[in-house]
Amino acid sequence: MSSVYNRTDIYDLFDSPKKDAQTRAHWQVVFDGRPIRSALDVSIGTGSLTLPLADLGVSLYGSDLSGSMLALCRKKADERGIAIDLRQSDFRQLTSHFDRRFDCVMSTGNSLAYVTNDEITGVLEQMDALVEPDGYLYFDLRNWDRIVGQKKRFYCYNPAFLSNGDRVNLMQVWDHLSDGSIVFNLLYTFERDNKIFQKEHFEEHYHPVPQKLLLDKLTQLGYQDIEVKAFPVQFGAFDMENTEWYCVLAHKAK
Repeated sequence: MSSVYNRTDIYDLFDSPKKDAQTRAHWQVVFDGRPIRSALDVSIGTGSLTLPLADLGVSLYGSDLSGSMLALCRKKADERGIAIDLRQSDFRQLTSHFDRRFDCVMSTGNSLAYVTNDEITGVLEQMDALVEPDGYLYFDLRNWDRIVGQKKRFYCYNPAFLSNGDRVNLMQVWDHLSDGSIVFNLLYTFERDNKIFQKEHFEEHYHPVPQKLLLDKLTQLGYQDIEVKAFPVQFGAFDMENTEWYCVLAHKAK
């Protein structure tokens, strides 16, 4: 089954000016009062969660495993007049592709869960190697502890409407496998005149990661002032039982 990351024509359909403004407001809160002038997103995708940082005066860098995602990110950045350094890289091998450090190294969009729990600590080590002393490490992802505990299977989105009036619906069906991993079935339907004329099905394979594993690794790496918040932060305080997505910002010692 194909990954939605191979379909740039579909991947960003649920983006909107409202979502863009929400993302920008999120970063304004997260970066407020912190001297972050350069940021590297190691799972930048098409840049939807990262490009709004340019409005805050942050110099942007990005990497992703998908060349098609990077090509669309480049197109979007060029259309907005944003200068960005993009490189194709597996985030398990970051230090082979970057030879400088950044004020903030990030992983956005639930990407850390694509690798196993055994590998994820190595990813954090790779990210840490590129963080300036007195800099920050950031990531956001789904609340996997909640998902595993509740064994939730269905997740629906509000519909998106294309410029020609077509309606796009997205439902996710989550298959919990015996090895503890989860397959997300992404079911898209396209409607015109109240009739479905197109269906698309994609699969994404995730490895639920306990929040404690991530926070313990950050502590082991020497990070301080580790903050856990709901994502976006406008959604209020983090609550393990109710928050669907969260983000972590950790400060690296000088």
